[in-house]
Amino acid sequence: MLDYGSALPLYHQLAEELLAQITGGAYAPGARIPSEHDLASKYGIGRPTVRQATDSLIQRGVLVRRRGSGTFVRSVPARIELFSLGGTLASFREGGVVLTPAIPEKPVCCRIDDETHPLFDQEVVRIVRISSVKREPVLLEEMDFAAEHFAGIEKIALRGQSLSEVVEQRYRMRPVAADQTFGVEQLDGVRAEHLGLPQGTTVLRVERTLHFATAESAIFCRLFCPEGRFVFTQRIGGRTQ
Repeated sequence: MLDYGSALPLYHQLAEELLAQITGGAYAPGARIPSEHDLASKYGIGRPTVRQATDSLIQRGVLVRRRGSGTFVRSVPARIELFSLGGTLASFREGGVVLTPAIPEKPVCCRIDDETHPLFDQEVVRIVRISSVKREPVLLEEMDFAAEHFAGIEKIALRGQSLSEVVEQRYRMRPVAADQTFGVEQLDGVRAEHLGLPQGTTVLRVERTLHFATAESAIFCRLFCPEGRFVFTQRIGGRTQ
């Protein structure tokens, strides 16, 4: 249900509620969702607010509106803007996919001795996260946080939390820019085991360095995602939310 006292806009809350219902199977691909009138009545909000919510899901590629027929769940492969600054889980969620994240091992503190690493010769906290859809691993993330800027992050109970939200809420830092490269890579033994795939399987690899207003190159991430499960996109210019 919606929280009318929350600072989060009601249209955004409704969009997330509908998205959760869609990903949870309440509305199958191709199914028609309730009308604006029905949704407004059910949630006690105005039809313009409902329209904002459905419009946002249409922009994400989750819904499609058909003149004279209603609004339907799109029956197309999920499109994930993996290269946004909003956080990986948020990127998948906006593409209509809800990930279940897990951190299989304790974060470790180490010094980077790889001269090609953006945090070379710095102390970092390394966090490994595996995210699944319906218990199938679909994303492996290896994240290095500069210890100078994220002191104590290894002591935070991170299970079930969005790391981008932890960075923003606990450390008052939000990324302002990123350097990103992507390619393909054959999985080694450990990474293959994390993703439940045979060693040598080819996957998409993304390397991302996040910059903050007060700290350049403060987080470095490597992301590995099996090919063929999702359509990955990158928005260049145009409208932003």
